[in-house]
Amino acid sequence: MEILTRDLEVLGSRVRYWEYGTPASGPTIVVVHGYRGDHHGLEPVVKLLPDFHIVSPDLPGFGESTPMTEAPHSIEGYTRWLGGFVDALGLRGELLLGHSFGSIVVAHAVAGGLPARGVVLVNPIADDPRKVAGITATRFYYAVARRLPERAARAWLGNPLVVQGMSSKLAKTRDRELRRFIHGQHHAYFSVFGSRDSIVEGFDASLSTTVAAVADRIEQPVLLIAGELDEVAPLEGQFRLLETFPDARLDVIPGVGHLVHYETPAAAAHALRAFVAERLS
Repeated sequence: MEILTRDLEVLGSRVRYWEYGTPASGPTIVVVHGYRGDHHGLEPVVKLLPDFHIVSPDLPGFGESTPMTEAPHSIEGYTRWLGGFVDALGLRGELLLGHSFGSIVVAHAVAGGLPARGVVLVNPIADDPRKVAGITATRFYYAVARRLPERAARAWLGNPLVVQGMSSKLAKTRDRELRRFIHGQHHAYFSVFGSRDSIVEGFDASLSTTVAAVADRIEQPVLLIAGELDEVAPLEGQFRLLETFPDARLDVIPGVGHLVHYETPAAAAHALRAFVAERLS
């Protein structure tokens, strides 16, 4: 699979994105990663889809993309950014995929009028994230970061013990080699971000709304890919979310939580491929 790395400016952010394959490879998908992640997170799924053309940016303020200067790092700001990004690349009307926080951005963008052939939401945020177990400690963590100087905030946000604790809580696999891989990915990329302010703003955005808030306004075919053991986006909420969309299907992957993209990328790729073949061909 041919992989190209490119830069593009959108809303004052120098966006770095990765292009896997070409339009001649097959259907085009624009993928949007989750909070504190970057394009690496979805790469295990992407690489199982060599017959697709996939465009995978680092969100502004995350990974190798700089923060936005012409929009806040809010859901409204990120949806404006996504619209500008796909327009700049001439990809308006293609398939859109979002994981976790990215599911909120994609859903709100499409509900707001961004054209798409179809929508794929992986570990979508269905219920109020402010009610997730452990959120009080997480909010305290980011509240401290908000009050620290930039250098100290970076050290606080990138504390390896915190990163390891988060990774251990999210990973459900008992495969030791896979757990090492997941922890390695989180330690390598979880703390790569543009600034304290953009990260804290992004955290506030992640708590501000859900996919369910706009699901009834999305008329395109939707695929929901959920993890049976997901504690961030619990399964019961996925069934409620399914009923809110005019046209959606839900694939539940057993034995996995919020890291479908790392733990079961083959199952996620299979579900996406079947969805495209059955609903979008």
